[in-house]
Amino acid sequence: MGASAVVAELPELVVRRVSVSSFDNNVYLITVRATGAQVLIDAADEPDTILALIAAGAADVADPAVPARLAAIVTTHSHHDHIRALRAIATATHAATLAGADDAAAIERATGVTLTRRLGHGDTLDVPGQTFGFVHLRGHTPGSVTLVAENRGAPTQLFTGDALFPGGVGNTDHDPARFAQLFGDVSRRLFDVFRDDAQVWPGHGAPTTLGAERPHLGEWEARGW
Repeated sequence: MGASAVVAELPELVVRRVSVSSFDNNVYLITVRATGAQVLIDAADEPDTILALIAAGAADVADPAVPARLAAIVTTHSHHDHIRALRAIATATHAATLAGADDAAAIERATGVTLTRRLGHGDTLDVPGQTFGFVHLRGHTPGSVTLVAENRGAPTQLFTGDALFPGGVGNTDHDPARFAQLFGDVSRRLFDVFRDDAQVWPGHGAPTTLGAERPHLGEWEARGW
């Protein structure tokens, strides 16, 4: 269990992160400064730790008189280490639950949570004061999604789950077809679209930027993982 920390202070948004479980899963909370609307990314494990993260995010609202409220829980993909606290957090907060359409059935079976929305490539989420986008990145799982947070005067924030890390794309179990699909999606839908200063927040470990990783795309493709 880790302590939550502010990892990005943007003009209109604040991002907090906490690490949970023996898998070092990153759980992220985005708070809209003006409205108090919050989005949680990956209710991975340790419900009490995640509820404490959500409570801490109340301090990130610009006006103390405006209450913070968790509007949505986004699950980046269906792997068990990313969903173990989903039911508890959804029950405690009554927030909407969202995940990629092609992973939704697996998430519902594993957690007993009926998802509010099944996401496709290019879908958006509107919360008071902010619109988020979604990018479908196939290969690590069929329905992996990245949440995109654009903020005035600040770099794009990409919450990539297990699709992109410092040093490479996510695990595709040495399956050439799955690797080609994931590498292709990451290349075309992230690197070809967003600027080098885009911040990458992965599902485990340290963040990076697209600019730091871009020079290595040829190496990743050649090695096949």
